[in-house]
Amino acid sequence: MKTLVFVVLLGTGLHVAVAVKHSLKYFYIASSGLPNFPEFVGVGFVDDVLAGSCDSNKKTPEAKQDWSKKLFQNDLQQFEFYNQACSITLPNYFKATIHTLTQRFNQSGGVHVLQRMSGCEWDDETGEVNGFDQYGYDGEDLISFDLKTLTWVAPTPQAFSTKLSWDADKARTINNEIRLTEIYPQRLKTYLAYGNSSLLRTDLPSVSLLQKTPSSPVSCHATGFYPERATLSWRKDGEELHEDVELGEILPNHDGTFQMSAELKLSSVTPEDWSRYTCVFQLSGVKEEIVTKLDKADIRTNEEKNMTVIIAVVVVVLALILIAAAVAVWFLVCKKKEAKCPPSDNSSELSERLNPQP
Repeated sequence: MKTLVFVVLLGTGLHVAVAVKHSLKYFYIASSGLPNFPEFVGVGFVDDVLAGSCDSNKKTPEAKQDWSKKLFQNDLQQFEFYNQACSITLPNYFKATIHTLTQRFNQSGGVHVLQRMSGCEWDDETGEVNGFDQYGYDGEDLISFDLKTLTWVAPTPQAFSTKLSWDADKARTINNEIRLTEIYPQRLKTYLAYGNSSLLRTDLPSVSLLQKTPSSPVSCHATGFYPERATLSWRKDGEELHEDVELGEILPNHDGTFQMSAELKLSSVTPEDWSRYTCVFQLSGVKEEIVTKLDKADIRTNEEKNMTVIIAVVVVVLALILIAAAVAVWFLVCKKKEAKCPPSDNSSELSERLNPQP
């Protein structure tokens, strides 16, 4: 059967290359009133891969990847920075902030959680940097920094006084801008250099067309790709479809790669138009797309699986019948030629016991 999966090169003009974005994200969680849980937890992610963590119980930062362990070994200054932040600076800062917030919200006792997400995204093709720094309290947005206006945005009245105070602190504003647009991106590039063998690798998937029944939607299933920054779409005459298409979530595989599916409803597809439909997979950082044509000959269905199971059962049954026939023939031959098939010693002894001589 002729394969219908092929690669489209950039030079054909059939698609636009996907921009490659990398990210550095820090998540901090401080809590009060939670027994058996650290008052402070901090984690760092590079391209959504956990790089390191710490909490108020362990205090010492812990590298979670081989490359981040190597980084801490080679860059003692950076390790000391994280060690100081995890053991003293951040836990004290967040504990004091929670105390202030409980007063502003007129709260006493109970469980309260303060969250912060800080970091940046960097496009290695355009060089564009997008920094972010935002806080949440008890599950609601609290305050966030706007890089365009260099001001803080407070959606809740309780955070408005903090906004006024931080906006008036010009040194704080300058430090935030430098951290989000210069320090974080440079730190991200350093981490990518250390972890290039894993963070920058690209694995293309295998793509299959699946269908439960002849009337069911056709699912385009891609599995085994890395990283998870990928898209899967159905197109008609090269134009991306949105109606009659259901996109699935990106899910992890046991080996660290990912999988995803996109279903196309066939109710709107006429038989003569099947050749006009294609499933297109795009992986961030790869200048090719995997295109799979909609063809009945390449669709794997449950009927095929059931037929395979039936064939396997038939083969086993036939094998058992042949074995039983062979045993029966052997038994008949032995009956006709008893001399050639004497009973064993154990059989004779058992016969004597069952039929004792008087």
